[in-house]
Amino acid sequence: MNSQKMVQIKTRILHKKAIQEKYFRLIINAPQIVNSAKPGQFVGIRLTDASEPLLRRPFSIHRVRGKNIELLYEVVGLGSEILSQKKPGEYLDIIGPLGNGFSYQLSAISYQPPILVAGGMGVAPLLFLAEKLGHANMLVLIGAKTKKQILCEKEFKELGCDVRISTDDGSKGFKGKAADLLKHLLSAKSREPSTIYACGPKPMLKEIAVISRDYNIPAQISLEEHMACGIGACLGCAVNTKEGYKRVCQEGPVFNTDEIIWD
Repeated sequence: MNSQKMVQIKTRILHKKAIQEKYFRLIINAPQIVNSAKPGQFVGIRLTDASEPLLRRPFSIHRVRGKNIELLYEVVGLGSEILSQKKPGEYLDIIGPLGNGFSYQLSAISYQPPILVAGGMGVAPLLFLAEKLGHANMLVLIGAKTKKQILCEKEFKELGCDVRISTDDGSKGFKGKAADLLKHLLSAKSREPSTIYACGPKPMLKEIAVISRDYNIPAQISLEEHMACGIGACLGCAVNTKEGYKRVCQEGPVFNTDEIIWD
């Protein structure tokens, strides 16, 4: 369970940029959160003083830059739509860091680099993780429906990562899902990773769990569950594990794949 101290602050938006249609980067000043933030954790943002939306919205910590936090998000509903309309200089009410992040210390010193697998917006927490791992030629697989939805390819390459792309429609890179590309690379014995780290849609993560078991490679996944309160009070984001139900916002969002009882 996450034992770190959560803080609530009013923070100023320093920068906002639309990077693609419906995709935005936001930089906020949050030194109190930066001090203890780990890859895989998130912040909860109060988007308005009005009654709708009432609840905070969770956003993965995409990057830490000095005393600032960078968020990457897609406009998919009312909360993210409101956030996309905010301007630099405006203030946000946020709490964080929330949840338990990735365990990456052993992978960082391992001879064999890990593989990072991102499906769609799953790139959001994995860039922060890649920066912490710092492995030379670390393999990063990025999957999306089409090449227009590929995110962060340039940023991972700037870190020295070996980036491979998969698209459902074959418009760029490997034709298929990111998990299909992972299986293809492992079956070709071109990589023997120390660990698999993954974030993306639940069907992809379920497939990653199967691959992890079949190839006997430990894997950690960040679950994308709907969160109501974000602090573990409502139990709305609970998932079934071998030790009973656990809250994604507290015991997660990162779990070992062999912990989860998949539907």
